Amino acid sequence: MNLSIEQDWSMVERTLKLRDQVLDALTDADLAFNPGGSNLTFGELLREAGEVEQSYIDSVKTFKQDFNYRNTEAGLDTSTARLKAWFQQLDADFKAAVDALSDEDLQKTIDRGYPFPPNVQLQIYWQALLILLGKAVIYFKAMNKPVPETVLQWIG
Repeated sequence: MNLSIEQDWSMVERTLKLRDQVLDALTDADLAFNPGGSNLTFGELLREAGEVEQSYIDSVKTFKQDFNYRNTEAGLDTSTARLKAWFQQLDADFKAAVDALSDEDLQKTIDRGYPFPPNVQLQIYWQALLILLGKAVIYFKAMNKPVPETVLQWIG
């Protein structure tokens, strides 16, 4: 892996581990929690996060991003085990896509309405993960459930 993108990927990987800690702290029953209003259940929020990750994986492979992918697997957003397995596969696919980038690829741009090089695309995805973790903290607090310690240290 190219050193310039390795640093950005390192931040993504560390943050993915925080997302995994969120999942580890949840039960299947917790996934049904909805804080009210038109918000998603916790499980739907996590499914949506996986759909976003797939969009970023595809963008690194194709140099074009869209957010049209939807995972329609029945029961995915009600099972921590299924979500964990799916995220494990997504993370492996993402790492493989980043590892496959050549030095020439790193000079290209990804079309997402604005052109961004792959390393900036990873930084944008990292920010999306931080937003997800912020939302997760709100859900934990609304459920009166302890926030995983490392997540609390990073996010607050």
